[in-house]
Amino acid sequence: MLITDHINLMGDNPLQGPNDESLGLRFPDMSQAYDPWLRSLAQEVASQQGLDLRQGIYAGVQGPTFETPAEIGMLRAMGADAVGMSTVPEVIVANYLGMRVLGLSCITNMAAGILPQPLSHEEVLETSSRVMPVFIKLISGILAKVQELL
Repeated sequence: MLITDHINLMGDNPLQGPNDESLGLRFPDMSQAYDPWLRSLAQEVASQQGLDLRQGIYAGVQGPTFETPAEIGMLRAMGADAVGMSTVPEVIVANYLGMRVLGLSCITNMAAGILPQPLSHEEVLETSSRVMPVFIKLISGILAKVQELL
């Protein structure tokens, strides 16, 4: 999934504490945390590779537990399309540092309550192993396109 925005529900922010003005603003703007040009480029490369790269909003939660069906219902109501336990802190810091960010998330399992079987870490590992070659090809294609255009 191509991340267009995120909802930070991690209960923490990596920018808490003293600020070093030489690194970034105390209160960075997150309204375009995921660079529109990079997102457009990723869509173009995915299309060239015959991939259906969906876009969506990523909800970052603390974990390490999988979410409950009620939590998934709440996240859907809030506008989340996918949920994970990473990405958001890194994106916050990258934006703080003035970096352009492209967010891609490999959706490795259906959320709680969608399918009848329980969630498992084994399913996550199995899915990520299975799609790794496609994901690597996509990322390599995006990097090649960025290098070509810059």
